Amino acid sequence: MAYMDVKPTTEANGKTVVLLHGKNFCAATWGETIRALSAAGYRVVAIDQIGFCKSSKPIDYQYSFHQLATNSRSLLNQLKIDKAVVVGHSMGGMLATRYALLYPDNVDALFLVNPIGLEDWLAKGVPYVSIKDWYKNQLGLTAKKARNYQQNTYYAGQWRDDYQHWIDMLMMPYKADKEDSAWLSAIHYDMILTQPVVHEFDQLSVPTWLFIGEKDNTAIGKAFVSDEVKKRLGNYPVLARKTAKAIPGSHLVLFDDLGHSPQIQDPERFQQSLMNALNNVFSK
Repeated sequence: MAYMDVKPTTEANGKTVVLLHGKNFCAATWGETIRALSAAGYRVVAIDQIGFCKSSKPIDYQYSFHQLATNSRSLLNQLKIDKAVVVGHSMGGMLATRYALLYPDNVDALFLVNPIGLEDWLAKGVPYVSIKDWYKNQLGLTAKKARNYQQNTYYAGQWRDDYQHWIDMLMMPYKADKEDSAWLSAIHYDMILTQPVVHEFDQLSVPTWLFIGEKDNTAIGKAFVSDEVKKRLGNYPVLARKTAKAIPGSHLVLFDDLGHSPQIQDPERFQQSLMNALNNVFSK
């Protein structure tokens, strides 16, 4: 399992932040956040999960959030990190939630950045999509399709030239092995769709912050539903507030003009909010 273990670039404060990426992301997409955290004295561990990015990509692995959380805990044990603030973005938010449910004693705080899984898509009308059907769908992924999706969802309709780097990163495995990459993507989508965490939010016992770009509209499987069902999915302004009420004692930070990736779209504003939350966590 690949990871970055970044030491503080200023006087160390003795605290660690663990960063968990989303499905279409890598540890590297946390670059701006890593630099800000290390400059503030934090040790930062950014993990590429098994099946993603620079980690091994077995196509016959039992992908589950429980297993990925267990892998992450094993890595942190190896690095002799007992407790950390766990930050999860997108799919990483589902993984971070599962991690906090499994290992609450090892979590200083849980930070969820535009997490997916704030609703149970199957329960809200998305049909079960077989892995083979996901595979067929993902074989058709192109850089143009990826850009259109990311522009409308990740960046609230905006586009900057620096976003292209992340499209290139996403498409790189497809250029190397299109079939295996599409199959892995299909397996990951199946994991996301069939392993909801939303029903367990009320069981979280760690300090939790939600950082939500309200222009986000992510909803897994919405390409397979009618326009009527689609209207009921991915309403992040509603989902953010509902989730904040469901998680005991949680804090909600909203970015009304940002999309699914606030840490990329407006890193300075995101990092300021992140630092404010960290100061809150460790000032008590």
